[in-house]
Amino acid sequence: MMGAKIIFYILAGLMILFSILSVTTTRVIRAAVYLLFVMILLAGFYFLVGYNFLAGVQLTVYSGGIAVLIVIAILLVHNIEHRLEQIPTFEYLWKGGTLLAGAILFLTTMRQFPFERIVGTEQVSVSDIGVKLLTLGEGGFVLPFEVVSVLLLAVMIAAIIISKGEKFKTEDND
Repeated sequence: MMGAKIIFYILAGLMILFSILSVTTTRVIRAAVYLLFVMILLAGFYFLVGYNFLAGVQLTVYSGGIAVLIVIAILLVHNIEHRLEQIPTFEYLWKGGTLLAGAILFLTTMRQFPFERIVGTEQVSVSDIGVKLLTLGEGGFVLPFEVVSVLLLAVMIAAIIISKGEKFKTEDND
């Protein structure tokens, strides 16, 4: 039990570090790589709590798919040494305050929600998750499943458009 706590704190610390680095760096490719590390660390959290299926999906779909598409799109479109503009300090303070307010709201809501009523004590298997994903009735997740499918399709289309660059722009020859 103590080992799991240590692993949790290591994962949490690294995730916070890479999250901050991904939004504060001025180099685009580094931001994408830091985001990739955050996604991999999130899969580590899933493995830690025993959600191996969800951890595998996190690694393959998000870490392996979307983040790699982002990196490839950046490499195809921008110069690797492309730098983002430096954000003024007052914007960091304003955005940090907004982040803190959102975190307080989130944590307050989480503490007040009765999770025991939903989870209960029954065991959930991978086949139960699959049935729930494809169920239309009460407690089914077909709509969120399809929304995620459309999101992945949009990411693939965006990656293609970004990689094509100037070929999709139309010029006015009037």
